[in-house]
Amino acid sequence: MSSFTRADALRAMASTHYDVVVIGAGMTGAGVALDAASRGLRVALIDSGDIGSGTSSKSSKMVHGGLRYLQQKEFRLVRENLRERQRLLENAPFLVRPLPFLIPLFGSNGVAAKALVKGYATALRFYDWAGGWRIGHRYRRIDRDEAIGYLPTLRADRLVAGFLYYDARGDDARVALLAARTAALDYGADVANYVRAVAIERDGDGRVRNVAARDERAGEDLKFAARCVVNATGVWADQVIAMAEGSSSAIITPAKGVHLSVRAERLPANVAAVFAVPDDHRSIFVVPFEDAPYTFVGTTDTAYDGDIDDPLCGPDDVAYLLKAVNASTDSDLTVEDVTGVWAGLRPLLAPPAGKTLSQRTADLSRRHRVIDTGDGVIHVTGGKWTTYRQMAQDAVNAAGHYVGRSPVRTKHLRYHGTGPWRPTTELETHLYRRYGQDALVILAMISHDPTMADTPIANQPYVLAEFRYSAQFEMAQSLVDLLTRRTRAHLHDARAALAAAPRIAAAVAADFNWSDDETQRQIAAYADLVARELSAAGLTVRPAP
Repeated sequence: MSSFTRADALRAMASTHYDVVVIGAGMTGAGVALDAASRGLRVALIDSGDIGSGTSSKSSKMVHGGLRYLQQKEFRLVRENLRERQRLLENAPFLVRPLPFLIPLFGSNGVAAKALVKGYATALRFYDWAGGWRIGHRYRRIDRDEAIGYLPTLRADRLVAGFLYYDARGDDARVALLAARTAALDYGADVANYVRAVAIERDGDGRVRNVAARDERAGEDLKFAARCVVNATGVWADQVIAMAEGSSSAIITPAKGVHLSVRAERLPANVAAVFAVPDDHRSIFVVPFEDAPYTFVGTTDTAYDGDIDDPLCGPDDVAYLLKAVNASTDSDLTVEDVTGVWAGLRPLLAPPAGKTLSQRTADLSRRHRVIDTGDGVIHVTGGKWTTYRQMAQDAVNAAGHYVGRSPVRTKHLRYHGTGPWRPTTELETHLYRRYGQDALVILAMISHDPTMADTPIANQPYVLAEFRYSAQFEMAQSLVDLLTRRTRAHLHDARAALAAAPRIAAAVAADFNWSDDETQRQIAAYADLVARELSAAGLTVRPAP
């Protein structure tokens, strides 16, 4: 396969006998597809929704070791996270970059509690020793003035000093998309979004033979021949296990994580920051978006028993995050400052049999688990976004029982778009950080039609050519795909994105072959999403001017 279009993938899937069919095109599933395809296996990757449309587009967008896991004595997990963080920095250098983190130290009379300072220093020393140093910086203590320089609205009346350490950032949705594109464009995998697996069929010996599926866009039934199936559906894993094995046992405990965005002028931040939550043994992050003048805050970590297809941010979630920020700053944020919200579900492993669930999902392990059923189905569950590559490697190693074993290649595998070209202008830098060397295609579109350099969304850097590029080359299928995942316009400021939706829809209508009626339906579908999310969070829905 030399293209990345849904139509080409579906044509190939109709006549190809696959070594591995991967169900779930989130970060882990895309990683499994890339790992397996890079080993020379014939791979199909399908998802009932868009690529990365579940948890993998709704994370905190940080590639990190997890400093707080040290409190849980998850030392091995931290070392694994930091190792995988470094691999992402090396393998996708244009999309994953280092990010400083500030831990402000508050106290009274200019003095912070000695136990608090010692605790942070010890944790950060171990963090660097466990692999944090590989990023090129070690933690250091900074004075009060330097801390305020990084985050100007810190409460100066209580601020004493701070610690600065380093992790990394990455656009989660684009990293998942990039893994899928690399699997397809560089290693021949067939990838199709909006294809739902409905059954796993077996031969007379009980071994996997086919995956029956449904094309959610065309309403057609499909069937893919396969020697092995990998269930990488995250929080939906139990549903696929039930479909594949007829088992109703639950191995996943969903935990909801919520984030909100505000204008950077209301919460200016030159680095990310870690804030303790008053009256709760948790912390939240304050993180500057890289290209747009917005700052986001998150995350919550609460048990969830609602509809896993549609987790929403509620008024209590917003109040929790605003209270935590206002306790450490004098920004005095209110619900009127919130410009975007998103909620996702972490697929945490359920407690082992005989153990009760903690009231705090934050206490549940972030480790992953690979289950080989013995009949050609592999389930990979749990884990973290940062460690997706290790999860994928473990899953494909397990699949070797059915498709043959071969060495892993993803440890040092550069992602598609990595190349020698480097940007020299502000627009080129913006595009490079999202598309790597493929930014040259977008620049060529702009050169052919200078109006494609227009930025239709107020206060956001996305140019019209980006939306057309995603429609043509990144398997986007809808206006919602474009605004929520191919770009992060919806997360920055949903109302501003809604105000620009008609112009963006008009610009891509020809690429999608939309009629006038269909174009209006696409705008209405995005408007419905904005209204549902903002209303559920207790926010006003009026479009931005």
